[in-house]
Amino acid sequence: MRGLGPGLTARRLLPLRLPPRPPRPPGPRLSSGPTAAAGALERAMDELLRRAVPAMPVYELREKTPAPAEGQCADFVSFYGGLTEVAQRAELLGRLAQGFGVDHSQVAEQSAGVLQLRQQPREAAVLLQAEDRLRYALVPRYRGLFHHISKLDGGVRFLVQLRADLLEAQALKLVEGPHVREMNGVLKGMLSEWFSSGFLSLERVTWHSPCEVLQKISESEAVHPVKNWMDMKRRVGPYRRCYFFSHCSTPGEPLVVLHVALTSDISNNIQAIVKECPPSETEERNRIAAAIFYSISLTQQGLQGVELGTFLIKRVVKELQKEFPHLGAFSSLSPIPGFTKWLLGLLNSQTKEHGRNELFTDSECKELAEITGGPVQETLKVVLSSSEWVKSEKLARALQAPLMRLCAWYLYGEKHRGFALNPVANFHLQNGAVMWRINWMADSSLKGLTSSCGLMVNYRYYLEETSPNSISYLGSKNIKASEQVLSLVAQFQKNSKL
Repeated sequence: MRGLGPGLTARRLLPLRLPPRPPRPPGPRLSSGPTAAAGALERAMDELLRRAVPAMPVYELREKTPAPAEGQCADFVSFYGGLTEVAQRAELLGRLAQGFGVDHSQVAEQSAGVLQLRQQPREAAVLLQAEDRLRYALVPRYRGLFHHISKLDGGVRFLVQLRADLLEAQALKLVEGPHVREMNGVLKGMLSEWFSSGFLSLERVTWHSPCEVLQKISESEAVHPVKNWMDMKRRVGPYRRCYFFSHCSTPGEPLVVLHVALTSDISNNIQAIVKECPPSETEERNRIAAAIFYSISLTQQGLQGVELGTFLIKRVVKELQKEFPHLGAFSSLSPIPGFTKWLLGLLNSQTKEHGRNELFTDSECKELAEITGGPVQETLKVVLSSSEWVKSEKLARALQAPLMRLCAWYLYGEKHRGFALNPVANFHLQNGAVMWRINWMADSSLKGLTSSCGLMVNYRYYLEETSPNSISYLGSKNIKASEQVLSLVAQFQKNSKL
């Protein structure tokens, strides 16, 4: 859940190391090569699903029907584990979604019954039972398979990996359609229940934590990669905190990781956090006035969309308040993934429209043309596609004002279904944070320059205001922003036209 946030959505979610897939059950080796072998594999899949997916008991016997034999679910897990190719797993999941969902004839029958009862004066109990029958009919068969697999040893872990495979197959367009999307939603809902905050344990990472945990934390860092062991030691040392959630089904396994810097004020540069050494080896409490959440990473792609990051931030805030009662400022220092791509798209569209300029003022165009020696749109498409432009102080200075206001608009004004288009912004705004400050040249790394022109943003958490801010954003889609951000947005509206 995809700075803070997109480590949670994200293209760089790194899975925890899972044990090797279990060996295939005895039988002929099946591959996706020749047509005959592919046909045999498909027949084996169909037979497996008929055997492993439990039938829906009739409504009257729903609580009296014994659970299917454990071996049926174990067969599915074993067979699935033996499918080594993404396309094979996608094929099995597609067949499961298509053939073992809801019985639509039952849904139609029960719906008609409910509608008929609503038109006639009947006791409430009769109508409620009819509605319960309809709810039961709306449960897909594969949900029963997932439910029984979750009771196996390692079953929950298996289902997390299965959903990761399903998301990957969807991204690769190996499986598509409403049935697949529905199954993904059902599995996500089940995982959301199993991974609710009551089943999660908060753990702090220090240099004395088990080596395996430190290794996993290092490997899963999706925002600011850990370069070596000394780098890792610095990130869990003085003036730094690192926390993760683990689940009761996989104790000690990090699911989502949050890195925090304890600073004297709200940081505006990530290199000062991840590269510079702390002021001293011993923490001085009077130096600590702010907690900066500078990285959050989900380690399991199968948990994408499950609300873990929000819970983690809330729990960490409480932990820090216990340790530092005087701590008054809580803020993120977040990247702005997608800004450069969005900006290059605008420049490209304006180039195609015969040099139309609606992004820069006339004076900015003149200055940039003099520095780059060519038409603004054409040259900036090339310049901003690499990190070389920052080496020219004159060019960087000329780009600062337009890029700052364009970035403010991208974060504040560009929407998807009424919510912030940028996934990191959307994450923090949903949490009730304020879009507080956009920082120029806050990330001079290659990744920072190429993905967001070196810009970063602080989302500040005013603890007394997070709840009403969250309600306002989720309910009315109102973004709470600081004067600096609103001023930059106003400059955009004045000087740029989209």
